[in-house]
Amino acid sequence: MNDLSFLYTKAGIDYIRKKYGFKNSKSLGQNFLADESVIDAIIDAAEIGPEDFVVEIGPGLGVLTAKEARRAGKVCAVELDRALIPILHDLFGGFPNVEIRNEDILKVDLAALITDAGMAHTKIIGNLPYYITTPILMALLEKRVPAESITVMMQKEVADRVTAPPGGRTYGALSVACQYYARVREVVQVPKEAFVPAPKVDSTVLRLDLRQEPAVKVADEALFFRLVKAGFAQRRKTLLNSLTGAGFGKETIKAALQAAGIDPVRRAETLSLEDFGRLTDAFAGE
Repeated sequence: MNDLSFLYTKAGIDYIRKKYGFKNSKSLGQNFLADESVIDAIIDAAEIGPEDFVVEIGPGLGVLTAKEARRAGKVCAVELDRALIPILHDLFGGFPNVEIRNEDILKVDLAALITDAGMAHTKIIGNLPYYITTPILMALLEKRVPAESITVMMQKEVADRVTAPPGGRTYGALSVACQYYARVREVVQVPKEAFVPAPKVDSTVLRLDLRQEPAVKVADEALFFRLVKAGFAQRRKTLLNSLTGAGFGKETIKAALQAAGIDPVRRAETLSLEDFGRLTDAFAGE
């Protein structure tokens, strides 16, 4: 396979950009990773092997793609920016196990893509654009994409929300949703200086291992998320008041909270997934 080690330096990225006359798109949040130690940490954390199919979200100039290709059975790199496609085709023309797609990851039928790949396991990897991190994460989780794990880089502030435990300001609806669908752990923190060009904020890489079954079993999953959304929409209010946003009257809310053993003066940020689960079942039983 081609030697693409020059990609792992800022000089190499600058060379590629000048060679192809490529300019980073601010609207697409393009900041290219140029720190090989971080790249290796991501690849190692994803635990890629020859029986794996890797779906990469937003390959950019292919710094992750090159290392994925050397470990995985197949790689499908999905890139939104049309201007990057000829560059990626040139760089990875010598990699028979790499497919480059010019598509929007939010519009790709990932279940069909994964089925067609015919590999034993699927890993999703990516350096997510800051402006669309949450929609991508939630789409992958809510659609229950048939993958084993999602190893992705995101803005540190968002990662802090994803991993937050109950009780703090960073704990919210995103925390509950991600932890409901997956086991989450931090891989590595990445300073802004590791990118070309450098963004204004630091980043964090997380690995989300997708659960076969949700973290809590509830009678009505749609109701569970309705309550979570309502509770955090007015997070400074007590549950007795904030849950009216889910369409319930206060007497119904009071009865459900009592049945679930939850004090009505508590706020959503103090509730664990198990608490929200009991509360959901209490409402469902009303």
